[in-house]
Amino acid sequence: VQLQASGGGLVQAGGSLRLSCVAAGFALNNYAIAWFHQAPGKEREGVSSTRMTDGSTYYSDSVKGRFTVSRDNAKNTVYLQMNSLKPEDTGVYYCAAGWGQSAAILTLMAPLDEYDFWGLGTLVTVSS
Repeated sequence: VQLQASGGGLVQAGGSLRLSCVAAGFALNNYAIAWFHQAPGKEREGVSSTRMTDGSTYYSDSVKGRFTVSRDNAKNTVYLQMNSLKPEDTGVYYCAAGWGQSAAILTLMAPLDEYDFWGLGTLVTVSS
């Protein structure tokens, strides 16, 4: 049972990347999937989430209008399309699965230990 995030890399400011979060060993249907960003030397913070049942989405102010989260239930996968990347977007991106009916999970207000599963993270580096 695991989540695996991938798709990170090195990109110039203004560029784009698409991250993927794939679940293995369990179905994401009843979960909300959140993406977290951890910049070097800083705490992990939520940037986006989606509820697998109905596709509801949530974005932090720092990424709203630039990032888009989407899901493919058939592939048990969630994507994070990241456009107009900025140097401050640099860091490790993690995906996490939490109870889908929790408003706190969807709105990224839940404590990190309320998420049931975490991926290992993928590194994004945005050069200026």
